Amino acid sequence: MSMLDHLVLATDDLERSVREFAAATGVEPAEGGRHEGRGTRNYLVAFGRTSYLEIVGPDLERPVDGAMPFGIDGLRGSRLVTWAVRSADLEAAVVAAREVGAELGAIEPMSRRTPTGELLSWRLTWTYPAPYDGIVPFLIDWGTSRHPAGSGLPAAELVDFGATHPRPNEVNAVLEALDVGLRVVAGEAGLQAEIAGPGGTCSLR
Repeated sequence: MSMLDHLVLATDDLERSVREFAAATGVEPAEGGRHEGRGTRNYLVAFGRTSYLEIVGPDLERPVDGAMPFGIDGLRGSRLVTWAVRSADLEAAVVAAREVGAELGAIEPMSRRTPTGELLSWRLTWTYPAPYDGIVPFLIDWGTSRHPAGSGLPAAELVDFGATHPRPNEVNAVLEALDVGLRVVAGEAGLQAEIAGPGGTCSLR
């Protein structure tokens, strides 16, 4: 079964969203790093050693002209825009999704340096707008890189994670093809997560 890798909370104001999460949960997100050439940077909170929350927003010190990932340049506030699952065979997973009507996009290499200078590299599927409003996850393969969650990040508990979509049967067919355990129910397109820390619980949508 494909495993949850991370949730993506996109924001138009990274520092504000980090403060709000810390105030709600008592967990201070750790700086992840910059996505060079894309105009974004992130902060991370682990859900254990194999999954995490990514809070991603504009890199005010290194802005870019044009669009940023996840539609960040058009956001007002913050939103749980999509999620990622780990796959050992990205090429086969892309084909499996295509056979049930979902195009996951090209497989692209990416990298970033951590604040300590370590280079993390990975491959992921990427297309924007995301299929089914981001309810279908993108796929990621960290290869030989250390997984970000296993490096002493501040930790919180992912208490609940779910999704709704006006065409749940179509979305669930894609999730089944990708061997993802989440089941989507009918409703307005959206992801929902409850994250708990020593200071309280944060609801993300």
